[in-house]
Amino acid sequence: MEFANVGEFRQNAARVFDRVRRTGEVVILRNGRPVGLLVAADAETIDSFRVAAQRTRAQLAAERLRGAYIFLDEASVTGTENVLMAAVLAEGETVIANAASEPHVQDLCRFLVSLGARIDGIGSNVLVVHGVDRLSGGEWRICPDHIEVASFVGLGAVTEGEIVIEDVVPEHMVGVWHGFERLGIEWHAEGSSVRVPGGQELVIQDDLGAQIPKIEDGPWPAFPADLTSIALAVATQARGTVLVFEKMFENRLFFVDKLVTMGARIILCDPHRAVVNGPTRLYGERMESPDIRAGMAMLIAGLCAEGRSTIGNIGQIDRGYERIDERLRALGASIERVEA
Repeated sequence: MEFANVGEFRQNAARVFDRVRRTGEVVILRNGRPVGLLVAADAETIDSFRVAAQRTRAQLAAERLRGAYIFLDEASVTGTENVLMAAVLAEGETVIANAASEPHVQDLCRFLVSLGARIDGIGSNVLVVHGVDRLSGGEWRICPDHIEVASFVGLGAVTEGEIVIEDVVPEHMVGVWHGFERLGIEWHAEGSSVRVPGGQELVIQDDLGAQIPKIEDGPWPAFPADLTSIALAVATQARGTVLVFEKMFENRLFFVDKLVTMGARIILCDPHRAVVNGPTRLYGERMESPDIRAGMAMLIAGLCAEGRSTIGNIGQIDRGYERIDERLRALGASIERVEA
């Protein structure tokens, strides 16, 4: 299994256990993507497990899958999902400690249960999976993406237009709510919809004693790491100063130079912390999207900037925001997808 890009890594990583179960062996060519957690987690669920790990490849081989106690070094969504799908058909009981519990992980658990899996602790950070012999077929409606919902909330706030986002699960937005509240964003849950009023004047809410507030990410239900880039872009249009503290990834904030080029006042303190002072007038620029969330942050910045912005490598944005250009045009945005 060779991962040519990030998208292929995520798609194929979730099928590693199945390949081992069906063929007895799988070779992972990592192409720069970390596979340590994936390999370590699967190692605990495989009897007679053999792994030959090198810098760019890992070979997994097994006779069968069996239940085990697994402690994840980090609450990884992909790691949790991979172990889950291995454990449901493994022999015996599997305990996954420090499991991710984001809404989409819970959704996967409930989907597997609907197919006949036995999973306890759904929604917590300890999952207990009782292996079964087989799963049946079924139908499932995937839950709304709370990251996408929040991205549109941020977009509506900085462009001063009213947006109504439908098919939302408000309970999934609690951590986001508190983070965006510090940026002065006003938004209202109305049943299964969220309304972002138009014409907002964003004012950053200081901490007690007029201290500079901090938006920091963490595992669910804390503010999502996938929204720190969005929060940073929104903060450029809010009055005041805020510290964005990205604790979970080493390179998530390295795109801020693109926003600075557009006119933003941002100090990148280190790979994890950035101080944003706003509001600032942004101007259109030519940029390249390094990842999904940075690409969406650039898109948000481009929509509230003066002049024309061109964003390259939009395949990154497409991975997380389907038909984003069509949907934004439906909201009145002037946006066009062009061939490079």
